[in-house]
Amino acid sequence: MGILYDDVVIISEPQKDGDPTVLTVNCPDKTGLGCDLCRIILFFGLNILRGDVSTDGKWCYIVFWVVGKNRTRWSLLKTRLIEACPSCSSASGISYYRSELQPSKPPDVFLLNFCCHDRKGLLHDVTEVLCELELTIKKVKVSTTPDGKVMDLFFITDTRELLHTKKRKDETIEHLIEILGDAIISIDIDLVGPEITACTQASPLLPTAITEDAFDLELPDLARGGTLRSDYVSVMMDNTLSPAHTLVQIMCQDHKGLLYDIMRTLKDYNIQISYGRFTTKPRGKCEIDLFIMQADGKKIVDPNKQNSLSSRLRMELFRPLRVAIVSRGPDTELLVANPVELSGKGRPLVFYDITLALKMLGTCIFSAKVGRHVIGDREWEVYRVLLDEGEGLSLPKNKIEEGVWKMLMGWE
Repeated sequence: MGILYDDVVIISEPQKDGDPTVLTVNCPDKTGLGCDLCRIILFFGLNILRGDVSTDGKWCYIVFWVVGKNRTRWSLLKTRLIEACPSCSSASGISYYRSELQPSKPPDVFLLNFCCHDRKGLLHDVTEVLCELELTIKKVKVSTTPDGKVMDLFFITDTRELLHTKKRKDETIEHLIEILGDAIISIDIDLVGPEITACTQASPLLPTAITEDAFDLELPDLARGGTLRSDYVSVMMDNTLSPAHTLVQIMCQDHKGLLYDIMRTLKDYNIQISYGRFTTKPRGKCEIDLFIMQADGKKIVDPNKQNSLSSRLRMELFRPLRVAIVSRGPDTELLVANPVELSGKGRPLVFYDITLALKMLGTCIFSAKVGRHVIGDREWEVYRVLLDEGEGLSLPKNKIEEGVWKMLMGWE
């Protein structure tokens, strides 16, 4: 008998209230599969409490214990996880499943543009609708006019690849009108060509003042303030416990997307995980044991490679994102940056968390821009939010910075 399509991903409901839901993935292996799965789980707003990964290099078995929202769309999550798994072909006369949903080309980009009367929390409400509809924000430009109107431009892609159809477009507009209510003035969604998206791209290089003042890319010996980072990160490597693998032991404070940050780092380094275990401890502490090897199937014995990987892991877990409040003359700008995977994918729900935090803080947004920029030797997704100071900021700048950081880290 073969592996049934529905058995590739199994979602087991908790047996009693308070217990986690168990996600089991049983499929062919590939480098970076753990990263892809963790990214989807993060997009659905779920927190991973435990994780076990084992593979023989050809087939893998992964189990995640997760908790999250009451309204999680489990059937849709299962579909997305199956899509991320490598396709299987016939082997030894056994017929396996084959996913037909893997995209063969970059997704089409659509421009959502609308004009409406401004109000507090409007940008977050729109972002929430787009996330619920599985529309990914690639770039956004939001501005407020002197007469209190908002002009919003969202460049989006559709996970379901149906936004070119009238039904999907009408559904999206209907949901947006429902949340905007009487404030809406005009709204439209159009497919844009590559020449339009190219013209709207910001310069890949940020001003030097921003990169130097706001985004320190070095791992400091002592973190400033004590709140805008994880408390403790330890990364140790050992080549004596396994004849074929390097053991990486990580101890750190838990945060939203922790396992994703580890997996995307290993994926970018083209590191394969043969066995791994992730557990959360009391007081938000985490322990991770990973038996890894290089793409050539060998241990990591080169001290330079060990130091490079260890330093990158410490940095990614110490500060997985950069958050800063800076002054632009009389204006105040919130800057948030997160590293982009080498595959080109950015961290999910960042803009959602930023706008939610500002909404909860009662801070209005005057304008916002999202773009890809080069900082150091890496590509980053940078969110630049100009805060509305029409009546003066009601909160100190450091409180806004801290509130946004805690929301992004899941410490709210």
